[in-house]
Amino acid sequence: MASATQLVAAFRACFHSSFNTRLIGGADEPLYTPASDHAPATIFFRYDYPSSALHEVSHWCIAGHDRRLLEDYGYWYESDARDLQTQKVFEQVEVKPQAVECVLHWAAGLPFRVSVDNLALPDYDATHFEQAVMTQVGSYIDSGLPKRAEIFSRYLLAQRCPNVLFDEFLKRQYEDHCR
Repeated sequence: MASATQLVAAFRACFHSSFNTRLIGGADEPLYTPASDHAPATIFFRYDYPSSALHEVSHWCIAGHDRRLLEDYGYWYESDARDLQTQKVFEQVEVKPQAVECVLHWAAGLPFRVSVDNLALPDYDATHFEQAVMTQVGSYIDSGLPKRAEIFSRYLLAQRCPNVLFDEFLKRQYEDHCR
């Protein structure tokens, strides 16, 4: 299982020189800041939580060039006190990033669970969201991951299991999860 320190080092190996982007833990809140004349783009994740790192990296892996020029990719963040309607919108936006996050977790040897990120709905049934995320994982397995997500997940798996074929690993993880 990968630690936050290992994930930071892996991200650096994969993307620092090619994308001028770094991954840094220890933040009170996650944040993405674009590169400036004085600093590379930075993905901040909460404390030393590997899952927070992988979640924030998943957003970066999906963000296009123009989005990566904007703080937090130009997206809004609704606090974790969303009503049911706003929660549904949140989940629609989060399906693809959390599907990438799932693959990154598997590649890093970490357990994955979807995050509804909403303390205002403590008894909320996220089954439909979990199914949507897993359906998207299946689509990524069939049609290919976003390029940076593929690079990073392949690297993470190769660090842990150098003799395992990535595509077969993903299919097996998906089948095991869907049983």
